[in-house]
Amino acid sequence: MTRLTAKFWVQAYMARLEFSGIPAYVISHGDDTAGAVLIKLATLDGQAQAFQRSFDLMSGARKWVVLSEGAEADVDAALRRQQEFDPDIWVIEVEDRQGRHLLDEPDLCD
Repeated sequence: MTRLTAKFWVQAYMARLEFSGIPAYVISHGDDTAGAVLIKLATLDGQAQAFQRSFDLMSGARKWVVLSEGAEADVDAALRRQQEFDPDIWVIEVEDRQGRHLLDEPDLCD
């Protein structure tokens, strides 16, 4: 099975968000081919969550898991630490008061 490049996945995700009327921004442009993608969800009330894609070794499934959550400043600090460790990371910021991020939709883990 051919894997999608990080850039292609980000472009498709951003298009889905735009279609749903959910504002999102590329905060950090990572490696186009194989950069990891982190999603920050800001609910515009001072709170946020950061998600990363995880691989379940037992089932082979990919899913989105919470990397950090709480005060937005704390989540931003966690994302900066991840970027210091891996400068090829993409960071996408999604802003939605309802907490929508669409990561639970089919095909966004593939």
